Amino acid sequence: MITFSDVALRRGAKLLFEKGSFNLNAGEKMGLVGGNGAGKSSLFALLRGDLIAETGTVDFPNRWRIAHVAQETEGSPLSALQFTIDGDTELRALEAELAKAEDAGDGFEMARIHEEFMRIDAYSVDRRAAELLIGLGFDLETHENPVSSFSGGWRMRLNLARALMCRSDLLLLDEPTNHLDLEAIIWLQDWLKAFEGTVLMISHDRNFLDNTVDRILELANSTLTLYTGGYSDYENMRAEKLTLQQAMFEKQQRQVAHISSFIERFRAQASKARQAQSRIKALAKLERVAAAHIDTPFTFKFREPDAMASTLWSSEGAGAGYGEKQILSDVTVHVGEGSRVGLLGRNGAGKSTLIKLIAGEITSGQGDITRDRRINIGYFAQHQLETLDPEQSPLWHMKQKAPNAREQELRTYLGTFDFSDKTVFQETGTMSGGEKSRLVLAMIIWDRPNLLLLDEPTNHLDLEVRSALTLALQEFTGAVVLVSHDTALIETVVDSYWLIDNGTVTPFDGDLMDYKRYRAQANRNAA
Repeated sequence: MITFSDVALRRGAKLLFEKGSFNLNAGEKMGLVGGNGAGKSSLFALLRGDLIAETGTVDFPNRWRIAHVAQETEGSPLSALQFTIDGDTELRALEAELAKAEDAGDGFEMARIHEEFMRIDAYSVDRRAAELLIGLGFDLETHENPVSSFSGGWRMRLNLARALMCRSDLLLLDEPTNHLDLEAIIWLQDWLKAFEGTVLMISHDRNFLDNTVDRILELANSTLTLYTGGYSDYENMRAEKLTLQQAMFEKQQRQVAHISSFIERFRAQASKARQAQSRIKALAKLERVAAAHIDTPFTFKFREPDAMASTLWSSEGAGAGYGEKQILSDVTVHVGEGSRVGLLGRNGAGKSTLIKLIAGEITSGQGDITRDRRINIGYFAQHQLETLDPEQSPLWHMKQKAPNAREQELRTYLGTFDFSDKTVFQETGTMSGGEKSRLVLAMIIWDRPNLLLLDEPTNHLDLEVRSALTLALQEFTGAVVLVSHDTALIETVVDSYWLIDNGTVTPFDGDLMDYKRYRAQANRNAA
């Protein structure tokens, strides 16, 4: 058991929390939530021994092994498989001891070490490491590739595999789903359920938390508060707390009534299809979500599109790829008024490629593509964060976007994305990934798009901003094509799915649970 008793923690001059007391029991799985900058990562650093509490005590079992996910990885000549196996520090230590015993000709020591190998199941290490890599989306033929050959996102997956490889007593996970696709997230949920050790996890994925943790530890207003249950239980209890504040209660009632009216409008026009019925159930959850986060500083809405068309973009037998490599072929799809499409498929199947084809970032080498003259695309992808000028402020970026707008109008607009009077002048190079994502969203929304192409829009966004984005998308009257590993966002935003598999794009007749079963069957067939 880990016990915090009246702990206070600072990072520099900033007090992160004080009088923090809670227990983390052996085998328990706990979620740590709080806004960006609240101190969640610093609490992890305290547990790792990288920070020292200002006051209070942290009692920690001496023999517990801690595993955590490194946030960066330099290029390495090690293969992905060997890099993962290095996470088993107990095995690597025994291997070093065996080498010394062999050099010394110490038979008794060699025999003891081989017994230890048997105890820790060392002879299956390659298989166990390969299973982790496959679960996290690495094809078998990539396991011998050097770490240096992988992109940043894939290296983060390698870091996660390495942490899971450790036979840890305490596993610290900081946003473990950020670089994962839906299939890998489903696999990780199942892995964590079977894990017998203790887990403390920072995550902005409400469904992932619901499926993996037993309790929620909230870090807010320099205070640690413990809640029993998953994230939905936490939201319910948080909403009840807020109802005790009259102003918040009145605001809750207005928001819940607004969402209820939206649900009824959608229910009246929804088909009996499984996707539509699943969305109705997901929308009903928004009443709880809105009530729990009614005190959020984020209040943005999508501006009404200037024009709409029954068909904004369509293709007939189109193809897409990069250079000589063909990713998609015979793509025949239609996007127009009322379209709310979620893209499903394994990592690398071509989801982002299809988004880029629709956005016009890549061209088709075959078939026909039709774009309505009124189309106005709002395209969000992670690489757009890199296009921000690091030496310029959010206000400067908005002035480039809207040179004729008054400065006060732009500052007020940025305020709805929680850019304060101070941060509107802050250089974007000093901002977090979440702050940059909010700025890119603000710039997209300003243009009044009638077609939103969203490729992992919630990466780096905390739960408050995700909630605001989810609510804003409900009232957006244009078309949406969405790629996301955030199942809560998918379930509430889309009402139809396209499956991208084996280079083709086809309608998927089902919801996310059906897709999970489809992938499980496909994996069994492949095995």
